[in-house]
Amino acid sequence: MWHILLNPSAGSRATSPIRVAQALEAAGVDHQLEVPGSADEMRAAVEAVVVSGATRLAVVGGDGTVNLVVNVLMGHPRSQRPLIGVLPGGTGCDLLRTFAIPKDLAGAAHHLLGDSQYEVDAGILDGAWGRRYFLNVAQAGVGAAAVQTAEGMSRRWGIARYPLAFLARLPGFPAGSLNIQLESRNHQGPAMAAIFANGQFFAGGWNVAPRSTLMDGRLDLQIINCAKREAVRLVPKIIRGLHLTDRAVRRYATGGFRLETDPMWPVEADGELVGNTPVSVSVEPGALSLKI
Repeated sequence: MWHILLNPSAGSRATSPIRVAQALEAAGVDHQLEVPGSADEMRAAVEAVVVSGATRLAVVGGDGTVNLVVNVLMGHPRSQRPLIGVLPGGTGCDLLRTFAIPKDLAGAAHHLLGDSQYEVDAGILDGAWGRRYFLNVAQAGVGAAAVQTAEGMSRRWGIARYPLAFLARLPGFPAGSLNIQLESRNHQGPAMAAIFANGQFFAGGWNVAPRSTLMDGRLDLQIINCAKREAVRLVPKIIRGLHLTDRAVRRYATGGFRLETDPMWPVEADGELVGNTPVSVSVEPGALSLKI
């Protein structure tokens, strides 16, 4: 049986528990549905599932909801972490794009059937805020500043919130000097952003890391360095996944690094602002089982 936790506040419109139940029943998914009323209640519900010894947990929400659940589960030993399923209910749901899971409830519900699953890596961020985990994409710089601005915008804008926030923050965002200590080398120089991708998509469908996979024990680190006027030229390439050969992009496949910036930059993970640089980034290979 699947324990289903629905985040009713995810996305631009609340997802109806009735719709979720109907989709699961139509797909023939044996389930128990719960609707926590807040982030704290969601954390408590995930803890209760783990403590009960349940082996299957699915969440209805976006990448931020998945991030919350992952951060609870990673506080438990690997043997106690249930199989995770994801049903779309948020604004972006970019993790689902990496695995080509349908963005409609009816189609995604069928993916909870059968035995297909993947052992996926979890990214780890360590900073002054403590430790945070991410499953999809994290970043520092102007993109994280855009997430900060988007948090204050109405959810009615849907996936347009991030591009609009990016355009709002870009003109006044300070370019920085980076010092990145990689496993076997260092990278130093100017930049506007550093992206740490575990999955392939973010920002509602931008194909930011077309070569990334969640199953190789590595992160796709990209350093973006371009004049602000050139960002308008680069963004369409990022959306289509055609930017990796651009002169403004440096890419590394890495199992971990430490990032320091001057000035300090904001850091976000899976669309959630977590703090500021400096940050140490690493990977726990095969940390979670994801139902595909």
